[in-house]
Amino acid sequence: MADPTRARKLADRIKVIVAEALEKRVKDPRLGFLTVTDTRITGDMQHATVYYTVFGTDEERQSTAAALESAKGVLRAEVGKRTGIRLTPTLTFVADDIPETSQQIEDLLKAAAEQDARVAALAAAAQPAGEADPYKKPVDHDAVDHDDSDHDDSDHDDSDTDTDDDDDRPAVDEDDVRRS
Repeated sequence: MADPTRARKLADRIKVIVAEALEKRVKDPRLGFLTVTDTRITGDMQHATVYYTVFGTDEERQSTAAALESAKGVLRAEVGKRTGIRLTPTLTFVADDIPETSQQIEDLLKAAAEQDARVAALAAAAQPAGEADPYKKPVDHDAVDHDDSDHDDSDHDDSDTDTDDDDDRPAVDEDDVRRS
């Protein structure tokens, strides 16, 4: 098992070498508009997988895959010459599905945005189930207007009990004091 840092550096180097070789050395007319996106190498550094994308139709993608398969020996020789390692890894080319995946993500984001817009439209027209402001606020008793006209005091007789601000006990009636 090789050092993971060394393997990552070698994979990055292979990616650059293959991209440059495809641009300068391989003159196959079947190659389309090709981009090398990533390279992964096994832990023993014997096999490298090169991921690529092709801009174009399905026919152009298939012809590019065939061109890469036929140029595999030239590209491996170029990698061996420019890396200087003892064992040159075999190359496997895999069409990267980044464009298709990104299109799926774009479609999902568009659907989510449409759903968010529908929910926002429903929320704008919605009425609260309870009060508009359901949170209790502290009541300032000094600011509250004591309007007795709103309260029905017909059952309550204020003459029997007189409350004092300092004491919550009822005041003593003068008639009760004289009888004793």
